[in-house]
Amino acid sequence: MTTPTLTSKPVAGAETAPAGLPDVASLARLAGEFFAALPTSAAPAGVSNGLPLGLSHLGGPSQAGTPPQPPEPALAVGARAPALAPVAQTQTGQPDRFAQAAPAVAPRLGPLQGVPEGQAASAQAHAPAAPAAATASPFYFLGDEGGAARAYPGVAASPAGGAEDRVDARAFGLPGEDTLRALLAGPGTARGAGAPALARDPAPPSGARFYFAEPAPVPTGGAAGGPPPLDVNAVRRDFPILRERVNGKPLVWFDNAATTHKPQAVIDRLAYFYAHENSNIHRAAHELAARATDAYEAARDKVRRFIGAASTEEIVFVRGATEAINLVARTWGAQNVGAGDEIVVSHLEHHANIVPWQQLAAEKGATLRVIPVDDSGQLRLDEARRLITGRVRIVALTQVSNALGTVTPVREIVAMAHAVGARVLVDGAQSVSHLRVDVRQLDADFFVFSGHKIFGPTGIGVVYGKRELLEHMPPWQGGGNMIADVTFERTLYQPPPNRFEAGTGNIADAVGLGAALDYVERIGIDNIGHYEHALLAYATQGLLSVPGVRLIGTAADKASVASFVLRGYTTEEVGRALNQEGVAVRTGHHCAQPILRRFGVETTVRPSLAFYNTCEEVDLLVAVVRRLAGARR
Repeated sequence: MTTPTLTSKPVAGAETAPAGLPDVASLARLAGEFFAALPTSAAPAGVSNGLPLGLSHLGGPSQAGTPPQPPEPALAVGARAPALAPVAQTQTGQPDRFAQAAPAVAPRLGPLQGVPEGQAASAQAHAPAAPAAATASPFYFLGDEGGAARAYPGVAASPAGGAEDRVDARAFGLPGEDTLRALLAGPGTARGAGAPALARDPAPPSGARFYFAEPAPVPTGGAAGGPPPLDVNAVRRDFPILRERVNGKPLVWFDNAATTHKPQAVIDRLAYFYAHENSNIHRAAHELAARATDAYEAARDKVRRFIGAASTEEIVFVRGATEAINLVARTWGAQNVGAGDEIVVSHLEHHANIVPWQQLAAEKGATLRVIPVDDSGQLRLDEARRLITGRVRIVALTQVSNALGTVTPVREIVAMAHAVGARVLVDGAQSVSHLRVDVRQLDADFFVFSGHKIFGPTGIGVVYGKRELLEHMPPWQGGGNMIADVTFERTLYQPPPNRFEAGTGNIADAVGLGAALDYVERIGIDNIGHYEHALLAYATQGLLSVPGVRLIGTAADKASVASFVLRGYTTEEVGRALNQEGVAVRTGHHCAQPILRRFGVETTVRPSLAFYNTCEEVDLLVAVVRRLAGARR
């Protein structure tokens, strides 16, 4: 390549440069020519779009002084161009094993970002052909122990010459397929030659299947024209709190089942509301009331679309999932449950989906029945069939357990309940941020969730109810907004949803929830789910490799929760040790005492993951737990 020669050429209006030096305009022009002539080269190691991969404690541009954004702020992830492909370094200079392996799970997760896709495609096209693997792995993220040429580190070659949809175990620093088969098969199974000893305490029940041993479905979006592929580094830059430091260390937020953090788009939308739209809604004739009403009702429509409801009249705003369940129990329940009737819940329920039904049963003379779980933490459908009889009026069921992460067979239980004339309430507080929810496909009668569990504000939640049910339910609270006409002799109530929204609602946070749902939709809930699926698999294997760790909840289908206990330590001691390293986890009973006691424990350590977490953060968690285990071995 011939480097352009720098010469001085006067430009009209430019300042005169010192003798022998080019002027500024010429320098800019020649620099453009110089970089245009450069051959394609890899991005500097450890850099992904200006930010090293992994823990983002260096942060992005400061948010200070940022002016208020319009009602629909731009999304950093959605506005990026061009799409980028994997990078193999972190900001610590150490290889990011998950990033190396990520191309093999595409299109499940979409490409992680760092190198222009054109260059990656060129590298793959010029890579030496590799022989096909002898057998296909049943583990979606593992390949054979045998060596084979790869287009990328950790990606096995397919017979067609492309990247096969699996990853070599060594790219994760994990044992290979033979070792993992032995691990999952239970005690007494021979390990592969030279495999490390991986301890579990105790082993899962015989024949148990872990969800991460099953192939993940192919996600929509990405190159096919849907949402952009998930770039964890760009996502992290959207969350300003992830630049916080705790005890001098970068914050690692593994307490997402308790609450999720808020992207800048949500923070800006709240600020915009208070700066430009703040007013009470409905009835007033002035401009700000119209703006606030439009924003509030637009948020209701976003919720309707996000969960697949038929009408905005089926969407009621409340303070959160707890208030939502109480609303249904105190209205529909009080109206339809009587003496001798039965209410069915599951062993997995949060206290918020137990206590209101206990109270109702006590008041009405009804009986509370409980669907048990098996030794993996999954509901027993055979027992559900036995319990759901013609005496049952309502089944109240979580879709994802907040304590174990178990994903329950909601659709099957809804069908059982409807077959005997019972109604079903689905608690989606833990599912809505991880799984695609369609209330009409589930055929749920009621579905509830909290905004702060899906990257929205606290103090806002949702009740979905089928229109024909809401229309016949009595109001829960009395006051303004829920009335059509009031005299001293009688009151006429508004139709749903206003009937259930007495007084001034949480207008700003409803608008903020709408912004959070916009954010999730732009990234793609399927992209989020597939990324978290792989991250939980990675975290599970890391924890299983630590002697003395016992996982609580090993169901075949799980969302992003990895509850555990460590032999020789209280859960509070483990939590404090993690906090010293900046790692936030929840310890305690997680408001789910019955299910923890089912497994013989009162408390657990509960790391819970979100799509802004990384494998490097998981490595730190596992390293602290391993250090504790070694200290008392």
